[in-house]
Amino acid sequence: MTLRIPRFGPLPRPAGERRWSVLADRPFAAFCALNGLMGLQYQALLLPLPLWIVSSTDVPRWTIVGIMLINTVMCVLFQVGVGGKFETSRQGGVAMRRAGLIFLAGCTALALVPGLPGWAAVFVVCAAVGVHTIGELWHAPATFALGFGLAPAHAQGQYQGLLSLGLDGGQALAPALLISLCIGLGQAGWVLLGVFFAVIGLASPAVTRWAERTRPAVVPQSPAPSP
Repeated sequence: MTLRIPRFGPLPRPAGERRWSVLADRPFAAFCALNGLMGLQYQALLLPLPLWIVSSTDVPRWTIVGIMLINTVMCVLFQVGVGGKFETSRQGGVAMRRAGLIFLAGCTALALVPGLPGWAAVFVVCAAVGVHTIGELWHAPATFALGFGLAPAHAQGQYQGLLSLGLDGGQALAPALLISLCIGLGQAGWVLLGVFFAVIGLASPAVTRWAERTRPAVVPQSPAPSP
């Protein structure tokens, strides 16, 4: 299948533009930093939540498998449908804002689980994971809409490289940060994590507008496939 894909040559760099233009693009760098921090949400269900369930709640341990299935099945069934609604960078900024607020709701619900009786605790955990996954369904297409939409057509490679560095940096911070916050501080830590995501989400539309103001007006180019 890969061999049948046409090979497209690179687009020419505009005259006078530096080779590594992404390094001077402060709005895009700001977006990459915010997106990397928002990317901590991918590890929230994998790292602190199982420890939280085992150490601080009456939720049966087998529930950990169930919540992973909830997250996976929801992403498989709904990610493409949700992602197709966001095509422009402006739509991506709005999606980031909504994702941050949804993560706040999910994290706050997880903070309420300790002290709940067995099945009530199971229900709240599963519902909270479902809410968190809805936020993930919004965050993922926001990353693509902004990451590709704000990058010049001729420099997609270097822009996607910086975007990946931001995400990877957040994932590197995730174990120490999330466990210290959610397990070390307990219920308050989950609420703080939700507030953290909400603040990032609320800041995203402003960063998006800043980035859009600095984009040059470029006529779209469609390179011909190389022979």
